[in-house]
Amino acid sequence: MGTFHTNCVVENIVNRSHCRQVDELLVDTGSEFTWIASETLASLGIAIEKKDSPFLMANGQTVTRSVGFAIIRYENMFTVDEVVFAEPGDLQLLGARTLKGLNLMIDPARKKLVAAGPMPAASATL
Repeated sequence: MGTFHTNCVVENIVNRSHCRQVDELLVDTGSEFTWIASETLASLGIAIEKKDSPFLMANGQTVTRSVGFAIIRYENMFTVDEVVFAEPGDLQLLGARTLKGLNLMIDPARKKLVAAGPMPAASATL
């Protein structure tokens, strides 16, 4: 499928005027979480909610990182999600949970994000 990057806006869930565009996030469906530079999240006042969360890296190494809550915006869509405080040397990633929350999927031919369509729901009648 190949890889591609995209831009999004990260926003503080408590003070929504604290927001910033983050450029060149690697779209990575292999990563559950979205990873944003710690300095960016801290500058937006996004609080650490979980410390020392373990993550298995693609190279097999296990690392621990802090996690907080943020609003992630892409075009006219947004979601609230847990975000990882990426440390120097970590990639900034747009992960699978955020993509699901935004109701987006990858168009591999055009290397872009597209609307996933109606979300499945349970029927009230059996």
